[in-house]
Amino acid sequence: MNNSRDPSHAVEIIRDRLYFTVQCVTPKTVPDTHYFCMDDELVYENFYSDFGPLNLAMLYRYCYKLNRKLKSFTMSRKKIVHYSGCDQKKQANAAFLIGSYAVIYLKRAPEEIYRLLLTGNASYPPFRDAAFGTCTFNLTLLDCFFAVQKALQYGFLDFSKFDINEYEHYERAENGDFNWIIPGKFLAFSGPHPKTRVENGYPHHAPEAYFAYFKKHSITTIIRLNKKIYDAKRFTDVGFEHYDLFFVDGSTPSDAIVNKFLNICENAEGAIAVHCKAGLGRTGTLIACYMMKHYRMTAGESIAWIRICRPGSVIGPQQQFLVNKEPRLWVEGDIYRKKLKEQGNKHKTAVTLILSGVDDISISDHQNKMSRKEDTELYSDEDDVGRLTQGDKLRALKSKRQARSIASPLSWLLAMLVSTLCSIVIWWIVCGSPLPILLFCLDGLRK
Repeated sequence: MNNSRDPSHAVEIIRDRLYFTVQCVTPKTVPDTHYFCMDDELVYENFYSDFGPLNLAMLYRYCYKLNRKLKSFTMSRKKIVHYSGCDQKKQANAAFLIGSYAVIYLKRAPEEIYRLLLTGNASYPPFRDAAFGTCTFNLTLLDCFFAVQKALQYGFLDFSKFDINEYEHYERAENGDFNWIIPGKFLAFSGPHPKTRVENGYPHHAPEAYFAYFKKHSITTIIRLNKKIYDAKRFTDVGFEHYDLFFVDGSTPSDAIVNKFLNICENAEGAIAVHCKAGLGRTGTLIACYMMKHYRMTAGESIAWIRICRPGSVIGPQQQFLVNKEPRLWVEGDIYRKKLKEQGNKHKTAVTLILSGVDDISISDHQNKMSRKEDTELYSDEDDVGRLTQGDKLRALKSKRQARSIASPLSWLLAMLVSTLCSIVIWWIVCGSPLPILLFCLDGLRK
């Protein structure tokens, strides 16, 4: 990569206007060029060795900021250069941001923008999962760009309607720890607890904490993937459907579980809220199965989109599991759509039940009643007794890192206030008047 400060050596995104480059040295300001860097402003909060892609709120903030720069009167005659420093992981996230911007607002094809970015840098490290240990699956920038394109195509992504304040509020552990993966269809959330309390550094929420939001957003169905911790009657007694599809934390689902999950989702009258312990591994895996079947997304595209919406999702062997299931789910999706077209939407339920393919996992009324009866017999996960599971660890890490992200700005503000007060006192002692230094400090804070 040529580290010249001349934007002509950078990747040209918009002709004579917008560029992307890697600069190990901060570029000097020149009259006809505006340089900006997001490496330290939009920062991925990792669980272990994962480092991206950046989440949906960060992508929104970037697009909003870049659009303002491009529309700014004072920059109308300047070349705008987004540069990233020497950290390869931050380079990958910076490339994700500008590449996604090009897909969303410039309607560039994923392959085109990916090839273009590669001309400016030899390679970008692939993103990895949130598991502790060796990475077994590489998620590429190209996967992310295709995921963004298909999210636009299918209506998952619409920044004109995106509520960033809601996203950032509810993704926090203390506010529910949930994210929409497909707006109006799938919400992924951390598993409820019998009582609202803090455990291992993570705030648990009782089922009742979710009722108002779920009802407001037409969520009708809850699917639990971890063993029973709370009584499902707390959901069903107020009108929600509730299903249990348990499989072990960190593992992959059986074909029977995948089939039943798809069957439930294809017949749900409203949106579906899915959870395991952390709402990341098992939850993301099954939602990805639905996306592959019904939107013909690849495993990589599905994982990429789910992680953009809910970082840390789909972990370890679950990634290769989705790659292996992709051909089968594409075929099933093709058959499903063909049958619907032939028989009409009024026969949708019958078609769905046929295509589920396994009689003993159909969701008949009798089985629903039996399931709900069993829900009253609470039990904990025997494998979890006396130790923290992967889900427990991920939830605790998320809570701690979010607490740090709040503490940092507050600590900075407190330090600034203390520094300002000390300056005022010193000035008062020396000069007898605090007014000049007070005005100076206030002006500095304003800028």
